[in-house]
Amino acid sequence: MARRPLPRILSSGSASITRGRDRGREIARTAADGATDVLHPLITILRGLRLLAVSGRQKWVATPKERRGPKLFLAAACLLAVALVPYGPILALITVMGAAAWKGRERTPVKTGPDDAETARLRGLYEALVPYFSVPDDPSPLFAHGGDWEKALDGYVFDDDGRLTRLQISYPAYFTDGEAAARSRIEQLLHTKSGRGREYRFAWDEEANRLVMTVPAPLSTSVAAQRFVTAPGETVLGFTDPDAVRRTVPVRDGDTTVDASPVVWRTGGRSTEPHLLAVGQPGSGTTTLVRSIALQALQQGDVLVIDGSGTGEYGALTGRTGVLAVESGLGGALATLEWAAHETERRLIFANRARQGGHPLPEDIKRPLWVLLDRPGVLGHLAAADGRPDPLELLQVPLRHGRAAGVTVVLADQFDAVETLTETVRTHTRARVVLGPASREQIVSVLGAEPSTTPPPEVPAGRGYVRLGTGPVLRLQVPATPDPYDEDAPEAHRQAVLDVLPGLPGVSPKQAPVPDKPVADARDGQDTEQVPVAVEAGPTGQLTKAQAAIAEG
Repeated sequence: MARRPLPRILSSGSASITRGRDRGREIARTAADGATDVLHPLITILRGLRLLAVSGRQKWVATPKERRGPKLFLAAACLLAVALVPYGPILALITVMGAAAWKGRERTPVKTGPDDAETARLRGLYEALVPYFSVPDDPSPLFAHGGDWEKALDGYVFDDDGRLTRLQISYPAYFTDGEAAARSRIEQLLHTKSGRGREYRFAWDEEANRLVMTVPAPLSTSVAAQRFVTAPGETVLGFTDPDAVRRTVPVRDGDTTVDASPVVWRTGGRSTEPHLLAVGQPGSGTTTLVRSIALQALQQGDVLVIDGSGTGEYGALTGRTGVLAVESGLGGALATLEWAAHETERRLIFANRARQGGHPLPEDIKRPLWVLLDRPGVLGHLAAADGRPDPLELLQVPLRHGRAAGVTVVLADQFDAVETLTETVRTHTRARVVLGPASREQIVSVLGAEPSTTPPPEVPAGRGYVRLGTGPVLRLQVPATPDPYDEDAPEAHRQAVLDVLPGLPGVSPKQAPVPDKPVADARDGQDTEQVPVAVEAGPTGQLTKAQAAIAEG
C-alpha cells in the first residue's frame, strides 16, 4: 500500500516545533554565556578556594604526625589573634578572597609537547632514518617502520616557522659512527629533511650513541674595521660562535659596544702557524680579509702589498706610514718579492750576529714585516707567458725562515688557482681560511678537516671557515673592511677604515687628502727590475741595510 502523506497542519506544526526548539537552545546558550560573564569573579574565587583547600590538604597529609599538634596550636593562636584585632576578621576575609582569586585565575596553558604539525615532521624524520639505523637481524629495533619515534627522538626545539632548531637522536650501537661516509649520509639526510638554506652543526657522541643537531645563530656582519684589543703579535681574523673560543673582546657594532668572540691568529718567533693562506670564490671577501690584516699589521709593523688583480683595491694604502710598497705590475712585484727574500736573509744574519755577540737585536729587525699577496696566481700566469720566474718561487726564503726573522706572509687566491700553489706555500701556510660558498670537498682540500657546520649555498661576503694549524675548524665572519674609496660600500664602513688608516708622512690627519677614486700606480703594466721607490724610501732604510749585509757575506 502507498503511504499516505501527513496532513498539512501536522507537517507545518512539526516545523514550527523544531524552530522553537532551536530558538530556545540559542536563548539558553546566550543566557548561560551571560551568566558566566556576570559570575566570572565568583567562579574564579571558588576555583581558587578549591585549589587552596586541595593544597592545604596535601600539605597536611605530608606533615608527620608528631608535628601536626604544634601546627594546630599555631593555627588556633593565629585565628585568636585575628579575632581580637580590630577589623581582623574582615581583613582576613579580604586576604583569603584575594589569595583565592590569584590562585584561581585563568592561566595560559603551557605547551608540553609538539603539536600535530611538529609531530608529523618528527615522525617523517624518524621514518626517513629507519633504513640507516636498522638491520633485519635486530630483535628489538629502535628504528622500525611504524615504530615509536619518541624513544629515538627527543630534545627537539622548533622555531616560529615550525622548523627544527635542535634535535637529539639516539641510534643503535651497531651503527658505524666511526666512518666518515656513514656520518655524512646521516648529516645530509637531516639537513635535507630539516630545511635547506641554513647551517647545521652535528655533534656525535660515540660513547653514548647519540647525535645532537643544532642550528647555530647567524654571525654578525655589522662589525666594521677598528682597533681591536689584542697583544703584540696577535691579529683578529674575524669573529666566530661564542661557545667556540674562550676569549671575548669589546667591539663596536653599529652604535653599541658588545663582547664578541674573536678568532685570534698569533704570529712571531713562537708561533706554530706563522703564515696564512685564504681561498675563496670571486666576491667571497678574501680581499677584505687581506685589507683587514694589513690595517692591524700597520699598528706595529711594516707592510708590502702585492695586488695581482690590478684593480686598485689597495690604493688607499699607498704612501701611508709603514706601507713600504703597493705593487700590481709583474716587474714591480718580482722586484719587491726579491727584496723581501734579501730582507729575510739580512734579518737572519744580523740576528745571528747579535746573539753570538750577546747583544740585543736591532730595532729594525724586531719590527715585524708583513708580505701580503692578493691573487698571486694571475702574476704567475703573466710570468710564465713572459718567461720570468714565478713570484711564488721567490717566497721560499720568507716562508721557510720568516718566523725566525719576523717576516709574515699572507696569500689570498681563488679555488681555480689552488693547484698552481707551490709545495713550499702548501707546507708553510698552516693557518688556513676558506670564504664564500664552497662544497664540503673544497673545504676539506684547503683546511684538511671537515667543516664544523653544513656549508650553506649562499653566505654574505666575508663568511667562511678558519683552521689554525691542527686546531678545530671554526666558523668565521671577517670584519667589514671595504675600500674606503669604493662609493658602493656603506659610508659607515668606509669611514671606519679611514679612521684606522695611518696618516701620510709629514701630513697631519686633518690635512690628509682624500681622493674620490684610488690613484693608479704609474708602474702598473711596466716591466722594471728596480726596487720600488716606496721601498727605498722606507722609514727604516731596510733596503740599504740588506744590500750591505749581502755584500758583506
